[in-house]
Amino acid sequence: MTPRERVSRGRAEAEKARRKVILRLEGISKSFGSVVAVNNVSFEIYENEKIALVGDNGAGKSTLIKIISGNFPPDRGEVYLDGRRVSFKSPVDARKSGIETVYQDLSVCNNLDSIANLFIGRELTHRILGLPILRGKEMEDTTNEVLQKVGISMPSVRDRMEYLSGGQRQAVALGRFVAWGKRLVLLDEPTAALGVRETKQVLTLVESTAREKTSILLISHNLLQVFEVVDRIVVLRHGEVVGVREKNTTTPDEIVSMITGAIFIQDRKRDAPAKKRR
Repeated sequence: MTPRERVSRGRAEAEKARRKVILRLEGISKSFGSVVAVNNVSFEIYENEKIALVGDNGAGKSTLIKIISGNFPPDRGEVYLDGRRVSFKSPVDARKSGIETVYQDLSVCNNLDSIANLFIGRELTHRILGLPILRGKEMEDTTNEVLQKVGISMPSVRDRMEYLSGGQRQAVALGRFVAWGKRLVLLDEPTAALGVRETKQVLTLVESTAREKTSILLISHNLLQVFEVVDRIVVLRHGEVVGVREKNTTTPDEIVSMITGAIFIQDRKRDAPAKKRR
């Protein structure tokens, strides 16, 4: 490590010490039968931080996201949110605690319009003669405002999702974290279905959202995008954390080496005792 890199890392560590930990994972493990998906994973996410979770297919990224978001519990380990131990029974519990998730498969209802998809499970109502009535105009106005923030336009928020493009459907899914993400947003490959222009808008959105005291955990295979928007990078390999790097003190080549295991093969060769010459 060069002197400049040591100074940069020292400043980063000092900055982290002053920041509040939003989410802390301690020894998280999860198996499916004989398959170990996640093994003894520990790391923290700080307030206003953008952190990336990277690794090859099958590294355990999606499993870890689903544990944090309450889709299923870990076999071992603990999750802390704002310093308090939490055990989510369902994604609803996670959302109530301020954790919003946008999955790669979008998780939208194609037979509903954008308004219904944005507010699904959070519908605004008032009561008339004791009966709940949707506040349709307010929900429509909010949906238009959210999509304007996302920066992706569509003909009408009342069009059913099945008639929208992939990018427009992704915009509605991303709108959920703009509208409801309070403490932490989990993004699983958010730009996978988008074109160049829409991808740029999403990356800009990620940056602006983090400035509003919302932390972001981003899963992405695109390291160029990762290095464009995040602060730190957590590398998973075979379900284990093999390294955590500050963006400013690493390179894409180093991250790729950690993902593939090449960096550790080199370390073992370097540390192995030299064979005696005969």
